[in-house]
Amino acid sequence: MDTQLPVNKLLDLTGKTAIVTGGALGIGFGVVKRLAEAGANVVIANRTAEEGEKAAADLSSKGLKVKAIKTDVSVEEDVKNLVKETVTAFGEVDILVNNAGIYPCIPCMQMGTEDFDKVIAVNLKGVFLTTKYVSEQMIAQGKGGKIINVTSIDAVHPSMVGLSAYDASKHAVWGFTKNTALELSQHKIWVNAIAPGGINTPGATKIQSGSQPQQGVDATKATETFLSMIPMHRMGEPDDIGKVALFLASNMSSYMTGSQIIVDGGYLLT
Repeated sequence: MDTQLPVNKLLDLTGKTAIVTGGALGIGFGVVKRLAEAGANVVIANRTAEEGEKAAADLSSKGLKVKAIKTDVSVEEDVKNLVKETVTAFGEVDILVNNAGIYPCIPCMQMGTEDFDKVIAVNLKGVFLTTKYVSEQMIAQGKGGKIINVTSIDAVHPSMVGLSAYDASKHAVWGFTKNTALELSQHKIWVNAIAPGGINTPGATKIQSGSQPQQGVDATKATETFLSMIPMHRMGEPDDIGKVALFLASNMSSYMTGSQIIVDGGYLLT
């Protein structure tokens, strides 16, 4: 059993290195900020280099240890390079947060094969690739590690029409989380998930405003209905997820693996 840590050390990630996919904006940025504030070296793995570099520069200017590495998580060579560059920069990888994801809102009957394939490639295949190559590195290091997969309340219950591919991918990531938790436990690598509800992110804002048209879906009406079902009467903020990610990345969650924490303002209660 681990020696009991004092309270002021439970959230201390000093000396740890974390990778956060899709870390430049929204939930990912909220996670990066909290892990870096806790002392971790944090790598932002982002498909768009400019966004990643901007986010890294912003946090670095505040004295935090953040580096951006351009990565498309659905491309195997990109993921291999991500792990290699992270180890070159910081010596190891201790924490992985699989946050990168897309959610085009297209009813199943209007969805093209290419639309479905793209969602699965990013949301599911990307989690598989990062988990495979990061856990390989963690096993080689011999010190264990933490893997945190960002799923969705849609991994438990659908939220609106148009997200069938997204929901399929998130159900799959939840199943993947449980099975890899079982597989990697022998190496002291703990795998858990966070299931966010409605969070105020740039992507969500575009959908709510109607500036990002959804095929066959009245996004504004769907959003109003969704909001009316949240007992806390508000959307969440990226930091609401960032704080839970910090909990799972730290010693606060020392006896947890294969779990999913729902962070939805009570939406699923209704």
